[in-house]
Amino acid sequence: MTPAPLAPQDPFGLPDWLGEGDVLWTPEAGVRTGHLVRGTLEGGAEELPCDLLALDEAWPAPVADEDARRRAHQAWRHGQVDLVRRDDRLALAVPGTAFTADRVLDALERLARAVGADPDRYAALLRIGSDRRSH
Repeated sequence: MTPAPLAPQDPFGLPDWLGEGDVLWTPEAGVRTGHLVRGTLEGGAEELPCDLLALDEAWPAPVADEDARRRAHQAWRHGQVDLVRRDDRLALAVPGTAFTADRVLDALERLARAVGADPDRYAALLRIGSDRRSH
């Protein structure tokens, strides 16, 4: 199975409101439910679909190709997050196979910095969900 294509996203191509005011990220499901957590960024009356994608998940099929994984790991190592388009949605490509609250907050802080925002203006609503690997 071929991984979904991940097109790099330039942070300067994102809406200006992401760097200008308070932004809230809200997931559609619990953050412990797997390698993809679909969500939405909201700022005032504006919304932008924004997912979290853990790129190292490889079962039952790889989530990303080696080039995408390499970019995400390199960005993370340098205190950044790799911004990509997946299925016409913004995604934060993060090393690993799953998410914790700390990993979510780290990714959002890096997004804030990428768009020139103060990370104190960003918040996250975290749905817990159940860890799919503990069952």
